[in-house]
Amino acid sequence: MSGFEENLRKPEPDHVGHRQRLRERFLSGGADALPDYELIELVLFAALPRINTKPLAKRLLAKFGSFAEVIAASPERLREVDGVGDRVITDIKIVQATAERLARVSVRNRPVLSSWSAVIDYCRTAMAFAEKEQFRILFLDKRNALISDEVQQTGTVDHTPVYPREVIKRALELSATAIVLVHNHPSGDPTPSRADIDMTKTIIDLAEPLGVSVHDHVIVGRDGHASLRGLKLI
Repeated sequence: MSGFEENLRKPEPDHVGHRQRLRERFLSGGADALPDYELIELVLFAALPRINTKPLAKRLLAKFGSFAEVIAASPERLREVDGVGDRVITDIKIVQATAERLARVSVRNRPVLSSWSAVIDYCRTAMAFAEKEQFRILFLDKRNALISDEVQQTGTVDHTPVYPREVIKRALELSATAIVLVHNHPSGDPTPSRADIDMTKTIIDLAEPLGVSVHDHVIVGRDGHASLRGLKLI
């Protein structure tokens, strides 16, 4: 018997059958049918076609805590996990970019105030699991449709600098008549700080005389979100 024929008769590695079963469960039951580590396994299949991905999936989950936090982790932190290289990082970041793009579509070309839940979902997808604070602004036209969505600043794990005059300057450059301020708390707790409230009031005071309304300041975190308008803090 030739070596080629022997190879044909060799049983497939155990992980090959596992992959097929996992795909079938996903197709029949969707993401809710799989625990986080198995969903991570699915993401790893393309990058690591010849190995059992379960151990790596579990290492990623142990380090970051959840599927969402794995997907949102920075390339530098992902690389700290044994077995993670450029191909794995690329595929994980593709999943993150896809999720953000799908969420962004739901808020484009629609009045923001009438699709508020979609706005919150988008902001949480984009920022809730980020490792550093980001300050984002949604610029709106007179119909409250989105003109632009921009990250103005990225800071540290517990602070990001905000320059109110630069916020208003950018709104005027875009001919925006309203803005929504958004930032994240990497700690997970979206409760607004005194500094968050004071900064928001400063921006409101500068914006109103120039015909720019501040609809809200939303803070997102892995534990939920908080609206300064909803909390009657502005």
